[in-house]
Amino acid sequence: MTSKATATSTSTSTATPNLALRLQQSTALLAPGIYDAFSALLAEQAGFEALYLSGASIAYTRLGRSDIGLTTATEVAQTLAHITDRIKVPVIVDADTGFGNALNTQRTVRDFERAGAAMIQIEDQTFPKRCGHLDGKGVVPVAEMQGKLKAALDARHSGNTLILARTDALAVEGIDAALDRAEAYLACGVDALFIEALRSPEQMDRACKQFAHRIPLLANMVEGGQTPIQSATELGHRGFKIVIFPGGTARAVAHTLQGYYGSLHAHQTTTPWRDQMLNFDDLNQLIGTPALLARGKQYDAKS
Repeated sequence: MTSKATATSTSTSTATPNLALRLQQSTALLAPGIYDAFSALLAEQAGFEALYLSGASIAYTRLGRSDIGLTTATEVAQTLAHITDRIKVPVIVDADTGFGNALNTQRTVRDFERAGAAMIQIEDQTFPKRCGHLDGKGVVPVAEMQGKLKAALDARHSGNTLILARTDALAVEGIDAALDRAEAYLACGVDALFIEALRSPEQMDRACKQFAHRIPLLANMVEGGQTPIQSATELGHRGFKIVIFPGGTARAVAHTLQGYYGSLHAHQTTTPWRDQMLNFDDLNQLIGTPALLARGKQYDAKS
């Protein structure tokens, strides 16, 4: 992974684990969705080995909008930089379509790598893209996507920055075409594959049979989406090496905030909600305020 300045980080970790080495292990890697440094910190503290920065969740939380290609590469890079400054576990980053053509993709990869990405995901949708589990998607020609992937591979400065190729062709062209595209993308030399919105366990098994022995495969679990929800353990047994629950975090937060704001509006006080909240000191302990203040004293002129 690329080196990053860590002087301002308050994470207690001393080194960032190598994602490629982790993917060589037999067990599947479970990476929960995150959308900012706060959610990333909580996920790291829960013990996850890697995190997934969801483009959809950035659209939800930063823009209050749908995942239909409204976010920019700059917004994602800024969000990623804040996250990797705060936590040390590897972050897989959703780069949508690369935010343009092959040259745009190269700039995106360079920006995301500088911001600390461990793995950068690029998909073959037309632009503007949309959530992989929404209808109405389109895909670019195979050769165009191959050009983007080769450009992405050429742009990275470190081989430890992994490139993940995603195809959305299943919903547009069918399972056979999706697997053919995955083969074409594998031939470019990418580090992992993501066949989006597999419809059944049979399709999942077919994808794993064709690819799992050659390259890490990612399984995307979307609550209410096209793919049947399974645990990371079950998916690992099928052959997947990476399992993400990208939007579950935003959906859980939305549900919680609906309850909190509804209660506050109804009761005009947070008292009925207090047993479901952290108090002031607990929150400061969680985000490391005492340690941060202690570090600041090292630079105090009086000391």
